Amino acid sequence: MMPAARESLLDAAYTALARRPWSAVRMVDVAAAAGVSRQTLYNEFGSKEGLARALVRREADGYLAGVDRALATPSDARDRLTATAEWTAAHARDNALVRAMLTGCWSERLPSPTLSAVPSSSAVPAQRRADGPLPSPGDFVAIVRDRAVSVLTGPAGNKSDTADLARSCELVARLALSCVAAPPGEGGVADLVRSALHRQLAV
Repeated sequence: MMPAARESLLDAAYTALARRPWSAVRMVDVAAAAGVSRQTLYNEFGSKEGLARALVRREADGYLAGVDRALATPSDARDRLTATAEWTAAHARDNALVRAMLTGCWSERLPSPTLSAVPSSSAVPAQRRADGPLPSPGDFVAIVRDRAVSVLTGPAGNKSDTADLARSCELVARLALSCVAAPPGEGGVADLVRSALHRQLAV
């Protein structure tokens, strides 16, 4: 199956989920919306649970791609970390699946796939990856922290500097997740992060 068709099916599932609870989303409707047969949908994802896992994996990847873009902004470390926190809060506000993944709070409207790996007999590499473990809120903190440290560490950085930077990056990741769970007022994410980093980062 072409990757474009897989994306169309995931887009159709995401759109259906925005309109009704996952329990009411029917595979036949997702297939029809994507312009493929129901058999094609089952061949690609195996089951409704397989579709849910693939959808959650795609949204997780999209969130982390945004983290990478925020960290790649040509500016100082404080601005890059602030941009990462702002992206996290904004994307979670707009995307219920990302919000659920980052907070661990899955509403009844959403699919709630198990985070641990499930047995996969899929011949589809992308589905085998989706059948692997899905990130928990703690995993996201670690992933964002480690990506930030990797981007922000200069080639000459020593280990003690890296340890301090890792603490700052983890603090920002945890602050961002707290802003997802309890959104601050307008402009609040940037203000919170900058205040927290004021003494943490002399960059």
